[in-house]
Amino acid sequence: MTIRTASLSRQIRKNGDRLHRAVLIRIDSRGADQPPSEAEVVLLEERRQLKEARAARAAQAQLPRARPKPAWMLKPPRPPKPPKAHKEKVAKDAKSSGVKKPSRADKQVRKAESLEAAKKAAKKSAKN
Repeated sequence: MTIRTASLSRQIRKNGDRLHRAVLIRIDSRGADQPPSEAEVVLLEERRQLKEARAARAAQAQLPRARPKPAWMLKPPRPPKPPKAHKEKVAKDAKSSGVKKPSRADKQVRKAESLEAAKKAAKKSAKN
């Protein structure tokens, strides 16, 4: 059974704690200038293996997964669309030569003129 990635970092931390305790015990009992004990060597080797396993898993996680999709997720292939007909430039010229759409300013001017004409027409009819 494989070990989960999250538990590797926990194992590395626990290993580091045990290694630290082993180093302190060696320093207290034999001195700092003595070679590492057997427990320290074993713990150092285990720590190196755990770190290599973590690096290998991180590298494998970066690789693309090659899982085939289930049949119900696959879409049937579509037939290719036929090429579109080539449009002529005459339509564009006809559009530009046609009646221009009035701008907002033109509309406002025309509206003001019609309001003035309506006021003058109402005044004339009242006098008559």
